[in-house]
Amino acid sequence: MHDLLVLGVAAFAAGVLNTIAGGGTFLTFPALVFTGVPVVSANATSTVAVFPGYLGGALGFRREIAELENPFLVKVILATMVGGLAGSLLLLVSSNDAFSVVVPFLLAAATLAFAFGDRIRTWAEARKMNAAESIGTTLASVYGGYFNGGLGIILLALFSLWGMRDLHQMNGLKTLLSFVLSAISVVTFAVAGIVEWPQALLMMVAATAGGYAGAPLARILPRAAVRATVIVVGAGMSALFFLRLFA
Repeated sequence: MHDLLVLGVAAFAAGVLNTIAGGGTFLTFPALVFTGVPVVSANATSTVAVFPGYLGGALGFRREIAELENPFLVKVILATMVGGLAGSLLLLVSSNDAFSVVVPFLLAAATLAFAFGDRIRTWAEARKMNAAESIGTTLASVYGGYFNGGLGIILLALFSLWGMRDLHQMNGLKTLLSFVLSAISVVTFAVAGIVEWPQALLMMVAATAGGYAGAPLARILPRAAVRATVIVVGAGMSALFFLRLFA
């Protein structure tokens, strides 16, 4: 019961965070590890837990997504599927020991990406760099299939490199690609049998409820305070996993 309570609270809070600012993975993944789930299975289960939220977000941005050209959408969706599958398969061949070594660095990188996401997008927009859409999307999706944390920031920065400027449209595309990538990952992990389904189902329900509860909070909480909370949580979790690694 203690473990179920920890997972339920973590997933609910993750749903709230994802609605307001993102960063829910900083709570769901460590909570699963804390309750005794091996790190590879914890990463896969965490991906399943936050999966429903992406569908809701994509539906919410359906008007902005519909404004994008179909050939462009098909191209980036196919690239996302290829990259997501490659990243998911890479996780399957990673041992728990190997993934334990990589996790602290991935958490730290995701925290830094979240902390400096606005600056990254500003830097990309200022230089108006020409990034190949398929290649960039594939590489970002490989990362997302292997470890989902911070993926949204990476995608938004990538869209800025392409010259996209409409933030609502960028968020819509980000949510759509995150949903496609997560769907590929969920199927891959389920077939491989590395998802802890009792925990995943509980967390899916809690995360969905948290996402719904986060909507009114997003209207009243200062964005800076929420971002600071996510950064502190991410930095703290990174430090704990570094200590776990070297201990």
